Amino acid sequence: MLSHFYVKCWINFFNEDQGHCGSCWAFAAVEALSDRFCIHFGMNISLSVNDLLACCGFMCGDGCDGGYPIYAWRYFVHHGVVTEECDPYFDPTGCSHPGCEPAYPTPKCVKKCADKNQLWKNSKHYSINAYRINSDSYSIMAEVYSNGPVEVDFTVYEDFAHYKSGIYRHIKGDVLGGHAVKLIGWGTTDAGEDYWLLANQWNRSWGDDGYFMIKRGTNECGIEEAVVAGLPSSKNFIREVASVDAVVGDVSI
Repeated sequence: MLSHFYVKCWINFFNEDQGHCGSCWAFAAVEALSDRFCIHFGMNISLSVNDLLACCGFMCGDGCDGGYPIYAWRYFVHHGVVTEECDPYFDPTGCSHPGCEPAYPTPKCVKKCADKNQLWKNSKHYSINAYRINSDSYSIMAEVYSNGPVEVDFTVYEDFAHYKSGIYRHIKGDVLGGHAVKLIGWGTTDAGEDYWLLANQWNRSWGDDGYFMIKRGTNECGIEEAVVAGLPSSKNFIREVASVDAVVGDVSI
């Protein structure tokens, strides 16, 4: 099931590619916040993974070597995040997942928009808060239904790398590591199996067009243990309107 909000915001659900960088924690956070801006404010915007990845620093973890989802959301509260247009992702080529080689180092924080006509501070979008959702399926469903996608992390095993379709459950293979993704909905099959629907960031050639389902209600691979999110803020909206008015004023002179 997808919330009724999501029909108009489906455009934001297209999958990205984290490329040669362990930036899953940043992708999942930024994509979820982008969706929430659409749901709560009707804004179809793509926020910048690069800003969060490069500029959050040690507070968020180790950049391309992994990070902490809750601190990504706290970064949104205290520092905001610019748009993708202002600060595009540093690795646009993508690769075959998982385990892209070679691994790239974390990009440097520049704090200047690629488009010199845009100002970094004016492009910032904020979250009101950063919070954890209780680790039970009903609390998670209520949060997604009311406010939009959330960020989750779970343990990835070797068999997940070969997922193509259906409801994933770990059967065999060693641990590959932790991974963060965006949880966008849930459902139940005709056979009565409950599942979560999630968007990965290993591009659309992986899984089911970039998406996957995983068993719901049993904390499969720890998927229900660490669920985080935040509500989008209207902070900086006045500045954006003022900037537009200033441009219009200049044109009319």
